[in-house]
Amino acid sequence: MQALVLSAEKTLDFQADAPNPECGVGERLVQITAAALNHRDVWITKGLYPGIVFPTILGSDGAGVIKNRAVVINPSMGWGANQAIQAEGYQILGMPKNGALGEWLTIPAQQIYDQPPHLSAEEAAALPLAGLTAFRAVFTKGQVAAGQSVLITGVGGGVALFAMQFALAAGAKVFVTSGSDEKLEKAAALGASGGANYRHPDWARALQKEAGGFEVVIDGAGGEGLAQAIKACNPGARVVVYGGGQGAVPNFSPQAVFWKQISILGTSMGSDREFAAMLDFVSLHRIKPVVDSIFPLRDGKAAFQRMAEGQQFGKIILRPE
Repeated sequence: MQALVLSAEKTLDFQADAPNPECGVGERLVQITAAALNHRDVWITKGLYPGIVFPTILGSDGAGVIKNRAVVINPSMGWGANQAIQAEGYQILGMPKNGALGEWLTIPAQQIYDQPPHLSAEEAAALPLAGLTAFRAVFTKGQVAAGQSVLITGVGGGVALFAMQFALAAGAKVFVTSGSDEKLEKAAALGASGGANYRHPDWARALQKEAGGFEVVIDGAGGEGLAQAIKACNPGARVVVYGGGQGAVPNFSPQAVFWKQISILGTSMGSDREFAAMLDFVSLHRIKPVVDSIFPLRDGKAAFQRMAEGQQFGKIILRPE
């Protein structure tokens, strides 16, 4: 089969004759129709991820067919019964288990869900990892509700865009940040009430004044931006952190947190229950994932390069030929 294989650190090979997978006990064979990239895939190729094994077919996001049944794959494997935290031994599809960047995938039957009927294969493939992460961040942890003011940082990335779409569908008033004015304009076209370029030194103060402060912040970057976002919170706000690409938080003010009774909540991925609820929410509100670009699988290196450069707005899709 065709597959995009990580054969060594920083070595991503397109293989037109990779071995076909074989089903284990309780697994099903899925023919992949479309797959999507995440920053996780890029970090793995750079060696910036624990437990990397070679060779591995990467890819946590996939949509496909099983005997004419259109399906989408839940990449959150082995979460366990405790909804608050993943179980020991929890894994994400695409490392160490072979992922969706190939023509075929074997996956435990419980990870297979019906594809929302209003989505194309490419749109469905864009949904799993980022959609699940955003759903847990927005609703389980952030408890976003109609009428609230919500700040979502780093719009343009998959999780941030889904968080924006989900919060808007729930009736919240959403504001966003980006380092790109073009991405801010695109977010506004999708329904964001306002935005700020975080490269401007007074962005947080200006956005706080425009929005009247925030009840919820959804952040995937950390760094100085998170410190500024906390200062823009209203009393009793919830700050949900799902990533930390910008590193530690300088100029962090404990006083701003305890005096305003702010809750800082960590989150990552989500449970099987949340994945099913996310699909129901997407179907109910007919939410369509934002697709940035579509590459044939054999051009996978170009797709990874686009992801690494951070210029995308929405999900990058790869499709077997």
